[in-house]
Amino acid sequence: MTTYAIEGSTGPWEVVVGLEVHAQVISNAKLFSGSATTFGAEPNTQVSFVDAAFPGMLPVINREAVAQAVRTGLGLNAVIHKVSRFDRKNYFYADLPQGYQISQFEHPIVGTGVIEVELSDGSTKEIGVTRLHLEQDAGKSLHDQHPTKTFIDLNRSGVALMEIVSEPDIRSPEEAGAYLRKLRSILRYLGTCDGNMEEGSMRADVNVSVRKHGEPYRTRCEVKNVNSIRFVMQAVEAEAARQVEVWESGGTVVQETRLFDSNRGITRPMRSKEDAHDYRYFPDPDLLPLVLDEDWIAGLKAALPELPDAKQARFKSEYGLTPYDAGVLVAEKATAEFFETVAKGRDAKIAANWVTGDFFAALNRTGATIETSPVSAANLGALLDLMADKTINGRIAKDVFEAMVETGKAPADIVEEKGLKQVTDTSAIDAAAAAIVAANPDKVAEYRSGKDKLFGFFVGQTMKAMAGKGNPALINETLKRLLG
Repeated sequence: MTTYAIEGSTGPWEVVVGLEVHAQVISNAKLFSGSATTFGAEPNTQVSFVDAAFPGMLPVINREAVAQAVRTGLGLNAVIHKVSRFDRKNYFYADLPQGYQISQFEHPIVGTGVIEVELSDGSTKEIGVTRLHLEQDAGKSLHDQHPTKTFIDLNRSGVALMEIVSEPDIRSPEEAGAYLRKLRSILRYLGTCDGNMEEGSMRADVNVSVRKHGEPYRTRCEVKNVNSIRFVMQAVEAEAARQVEVWESGGTVVQETRLFDSNRGITRPMRSKEDAHDYRYFPDPDLLPLVLDEDWIAGLKAALPELPDAKQARFKSEYGLTPYDAGVLVAEKATAEFFETVAKGRDAKIAANWVTGDFFAALNRTGATIETSPVSAANLGALLDLMADKTINGRIAKDVFEAMVETGKAPADIVEEKGLKQVTDTSAIDAAAAAIVAANPDKVAEYRSGKDKLFGFFVGQTMKAMAGKGNPALINETLKRLLG
């Protein structure tokens, strides 16, 4: 495993990172009310009296949000607490109508777990999960709608969030990125969060400190609400470099909350960092402790889907894929399902090569996703069948695939329309090969005198003469006979 360090004037500094990820729960209703949670709705159209904190309104727990938190905990190999409690986290802000956030503090629903990540050098690392707790989101302040006023949208107020807190086990920007990618993949497989960071349904607070090797932890700073994996990695690097500069100039890093400026690649101060006592947590008097039934938890566990690590192990053993190919194919659930459809009853390694090669390249080029791709898994599999039964050769298959991307048509229809069937008629191949040999007596003489590499020239010319439709194996066989 490569060791990452920030080089300062006094030598290398170790970077210590912990991440707090806020993941919006996939649920039709909010955590304590029946209001809808659809993204992009008109401001203040998804707000109940509970969300707006009208006097006398009482929160009622959303059973599905609790189930989603437990599923996530099980997916993280974490401890599920059968008894947990909701607390009030008190602070004032305009988009928090209650004046407090209902969260979990001392008694979270999920305890310690672990996520295994793979790094670019092929090594793996386990990163600990400290806890997962449920809490309600605040509303949103809109500062750009009016020159002198701030507008408030309460659509997000009360939306169920899972806050997933890692141990300070992350030691580099790469590890931070790998952790977030793996966590997002697990959440998507489970169907508990869609992981769309650009829509705000997954965002990260990045806690960074630096130290000399072997030292205890130094003061950390929290970079708040970072909304892309790339920005998280950049924020780690920028904040660590800033702290090294502060320590080496004789200063002291002050515990505070900072923001990442992605345009300038720096962090800047937001406010002094609060501690738990500043929020005056106390048990929410309107909510009983949450008590989970053992059989209910067992039922949720039994219904979990196959998760990325298990799927990757199966792809390696069942399909004979390399760890790299298996890792790429299981990163997203939709990709794994697409590959399995293509590979079913076919050569899995050829299927993997086509999916990770030509198919992924086409998605990148066209901006399509697996869901919107003009080439379906069934049609890509049918293309492989046409190669396997010698209807077309590998070179023609590339052309057919491009036509599939452009038209969305089935490969057999394209082959028929364009007359691309492979020529396996030996008399036609004999005639084409003989003509090429006869037209190049000098090269024939060179080949027979020991220049074996010229064989490729004869194959290429014969294939060209047959418009790429000749069977390569038969062409090779014929030319060997004629040139021998």
